[in-house]
Amino acid sequence: MTPIKVLAHFVPGDKARALIAPHADWLDVRYVAEDDDDTFYRELPEAEVIWHVLRPLSGEDLERATRCRLVHKLGAGVNTIDVDTATQRGIAVANMPGANAPSVAEGAVLLMLAALRRLPALDAATRAGAGWPSDPTLGETVRDIGSCTVGVVGYGNIAKRVETIVTAMGADVLHTSTRDDGHAGWRPLPELLAASDIVSLHLPLTDATAGMLDRAALARMKPDAVLVNTSRGAVVDEDALVDALRAGPLAAAGLDVFAVEPIPAGNPLLGLDNVVLTPHVTWYTADTMRRYLEHAVDNCRRLRDGRELANVVN
Repeated sequence: MTPIKVLAHFVPGDKARALIAPHADWLDVRYVAEDDDDTFYRELPEAEVIWHVLRPLSGEDLERATRCRLVHKLGAGVNTIDVDTATQRGIAVANMPGANAPSVAEGAVLLMLAALRRLPALDAATRAGAGWPSDPTLGETVRDIGSCTVGVVGYGNIAKRVETIVTAMGADVLHTSTRDDGHAGWRPLPELLAASDIVSLHLPLTDATAGMLDRAALARMKPDAVLVNTSRGAVVDEDALVDALRAGPLAAAGLDVFAVEPIPAGNPLLGLDNVVLTPHVTWYTADTMRRYLEHAVDNCRRLRDGRELANVVN
């Protein structure tokens, strides 16, 4: 049996390689760094399967993938894949809904805590030799999650896990989604923004959600509110966000995603001390990678055996 050729568009660690090694008799996996276009385009014409992470996969890329039968997103959002071109070329596109939910949910709560408790500023002060904090506003501005109302925007797997965690910490939780789902905590977006001490974004990037958190939406938020975004950067108007962090109403933000990634050196968010930043990695844990690779191998096995693929989106 000729092994299935897989182009894995990431560089794995030893644990990830060990998960794939037992399948070497039928899976020929070529790992390519996301910034190594030379190797990517050399391997692309021979790939039957692409394991895709974040680097956009364009229609032109897919046209070069002449043997490709499956693009498998390691994650849920497929906005970085030209799904229309894939469909036209008979290439299945699949994702992994829920596989990263535990990690992203914990990452969102981590950003909430770091922003709410002014962790970067306190860390910097401690490293600079400060003893007991002399800032009299510290005890007036940092808060417990358990004393807050947390509003989650979007109500899928990740948002529901966030709700479970912060509810256990004592928070009240509101949520919004495309329609009233009948739950007592559901609110239209404007009401949720006005009522929440922390707003956490958990929604895909679509034409309808691009720029959803614009200047007017941010202005509805409570004075001293915290915004957390672990979904997609373009859901938020970044210029408006910078202004809201500088002049109010926002006290702080925790951001794992940005309108342009990697975040450019000149992005003004990098100069704000009331922002906690991570480089789109809340999903990136050993546990998520294990779940991703289990799903990826399973769909390759289905492809090999002529069975129906799981979680196809086109």
